[in-house]
Amino acid sequence: MILWYGIATIAISLAAAIVCIVEAARKRKPNDYTMGATLLVALLLLVQIIISIIAPLAGNPPEGDLLEFWMYLIVAFALPVGAGIWALVDRTRAANLVLAVVGFAVAVMTYRMLVIWGLA
Repeated sequence: MILWYGIATIAISLAAAIVCIVEAARKRKPNDYTMGATLLVALLLLVQIIISIIAPLAGNPPEGDLLEFWMYLIVAFALPVGAGIWALVDRTRAANLVLAVVGFAVAVMTYRMLVIWGLA
């Protein structure tokens, strides 16, 4: 795992959550902004999966439990994907709140992954 990439993922996840909260407060349905922000978080996590495969081969192994790290990463990746599908099916303002919760959850899980890897 790369420290600056983890911090960037946390920051973008929090920004995505704030965008989703603002749109929910404005009583709007999921739109390009909220869905795009969630898609960006999912793409960042997909790249993190690739980084996490390559990093140990490049001499950057995790210090903590590898299984725990991978479970956090897989679930963190599944959250925005599942919430995005939910928001496409349930086109109500509550879907924006679900997207916001996912943004906050991914930020916390990414911080935990940094701790497990030994960078935080």
